[in-house]
Amino acid sequence: MRREKGWATGLALVLAVQAFCAVFFVADVVVDFHWVGLDLHHAFEAVVALALVAGVIFGGLEMRRTLERMRRAEAALSLASGAFGQMIDTYFERWGLTPAEGEVALLALKGFEVSEIAGLRGAANGTVRAQLARVYAKAGVSNRTQLVCLFIEDLLDSPLTGADIAQKADLGAERRSGAVSG
Repeated sequence: MRREKGWATGLALVLAVQAFCAVFFVADVVVDFHWVGLDLHHAFEAVVALALVAGVIFGGLEMRRTLERMRRAEAALSLASGAFGQMIDTYFERWGLTPAEGEVALLALKGFEVSEIAGLRGAANGTVRAQLARVYAKAGVSNRTQLVCLFIEDLLDSPLTGADIAQKADLGAERRSGAVSG
């Protein structure tokens, strides 16, 4: 986010300098026309000044459009992140994970190794392994890769909505337990 703000500020500064230059050159052309009249040199300066003005206008419009696109992309990412978090919470609740198991499962989904999870939680490696084994059993998977794939599969299936997340969690649990074929 900080890099995008710096980029936008830099672009706005360049656009402001261009606008200042455009005003200067247009004013120079107007003064030259008033005192000297129209000749080939001043006509060329007028065309260049108008091209600079057009560039400033189009640059400003494109900058506004780009900033709006960035804002929409950030909003979509935030929405997707929230929906994914909701999906994780729903699955953990459906599986009946304890708070400790939920924390271990979340850290595992984030890619932390057993020793890292143990260090973060102040627990022994064996405790974390046992908690992960219970998470895998409750989720109907046999390892971390399958746990991650379970979420990726459901994310790729369809867009996330609140009602769909709960339904997917139920269907996913049934599918893994063998109650639903297909």
